[in-house]
Amino acid sequence: MLDIKFVRNNPQAVKDNIKKKFQDEKLVLVDEVIELDKQFRDAKTRGDYLRSQRNVISKQIGGMMAKGDKSGAEEAKRQVAAMAQELADLEVKEGELQSEIRKRMLVIPNIIDDSVPIGKDDSENVEVARFGEPKVPDYEIPYHVDIMERLQGIDLDSARKTSGNGFYYLTGDIARLHSAILSYARDFMIDRGFTYCIPPFMIRSSVVTGVMSFAEMENMMYKIEGEDLYLIGTSEHSMIGRFADTILSEDKLPQTLTSYSPCFRKEVGAHGIEERGVYRIHQFEKQEMIVICKPEESADWFVKLYNNTVDFFRSLDIPVRTLECCSGDLADLKVKSLDVEAWSPRQKKYFEVGSCSNLGDAQARRLGIRIKGDEGNYFAHTLNNTVVAPPRMLIAFLENNLNEDGSINIPTPLRMYMGGKALIK
Repeated sequence: MLDIKFVRNNPQAVKDNIKKKFQDEKLVLVDEVIELDKQFRDAKTRGDYLRSQRNVISKQIGGMMAKGDKSGAEEAKRQVAAMAQELADLEVKEGELQSEIRKRMLVIPNIIDDSVPIGKDDSENVEVARFGEPKVPDYEIPYHVDIMERLQGIDLDSARKTSGNGFYYLTGDIARLHSAILSYARDFMIDRGFTYCIPPFMIRSSVVTGVMSFAEMENMMYKIEGEDLYLIGTSEHSMIGRFADTILSEDKLPQTLTSYSPCFRKEVGAHGIEERGVYRIHQFEKQEMIVICKPEESADWFVKLYNNTVDFFRSLDIPVRTLECCSGDLADLKVKSLDVEAWSPRQKKYFEVGSCSNLGDAQARRLGIRIKGDEGNYFAHTLNNTVVAPPRMLIAFLENNLNEDGSINIPTPLRMYMGGKALIK
């Protein structure tokens, strides 16, 4: 959410930003916010004047009574009563105007960074760099579900009976590999100085609206029937929510956290051959990284965060590339975003396995996360990035470690979590 003062003083910059995101239908919101803000400030000014006058007249009433001017005192009381009624009406009006302003401000997108490429959708994202040599073996790489089934590692049919499409049972060495990847990701981030956390897996609506846009919320979140609780789509939601309405001292920053959680997503609109199996699913587990820092430090942390993911995948010898998200592919709260994509030998292309985002002060402004500075309090910047989400990462792992005989190589970093195994047969 933008600062109302910025919108008031820079309406054209806000409109230009909306155009860069190809959301022209939101242009009208800027003018509406400015008009509602003017009405709010006028009402507040009138209220302040009435309070001042009421105090002056109230003090005069005692003097009038002492002088025996009862009629003057009664008239003054009538004026005070009228002011009280007008003040009460103004307070209601101010509340209504604030609500209408906030409703629109929550929909106006954040100002994107100048470095973000302009484009309508993800087809116009820009490749930044590649790490590792992508290889295609001279033998066939089966679909990832077929690889898992041959190793007796997945049961989709039973999951459809118990839960429906988009769910799965992992079993045996594949289930163990899934857990091994998460354990390695946890320790990988701890070794990089991040504090490990396990957050709540449900959050209140006030936190949901603080960390994401309405469109994302509608397409992603599962609501608990009859309660003000939502299942998290990523641990970022509850991790950022942890700091709501707090004032952090500068010497406690940056907050560098890595969190584990299951994630629950509707995945509205999922389709196509690659949505089968465990590519797009309603339930998965993930290791995340979150940073809360000073505004001047967020650009550097953005680079550090996505490099952590690159380094993690390269430590397992999986080729990856980084992709800068264009303006039309950015969620409304994001200032800048970069995807990490892993190489798929079967598809002979890269696919997304993680996303790094700098949200500027958008989440902090919505949730009231401030920093105590020498010259007053100011809003923090928040960032998040995927370390690894094993169901999708498993696809890249299995395809890049598959031998011609159907066995799977276990890289050295994972073997301690796999009971010393170097191979899954």
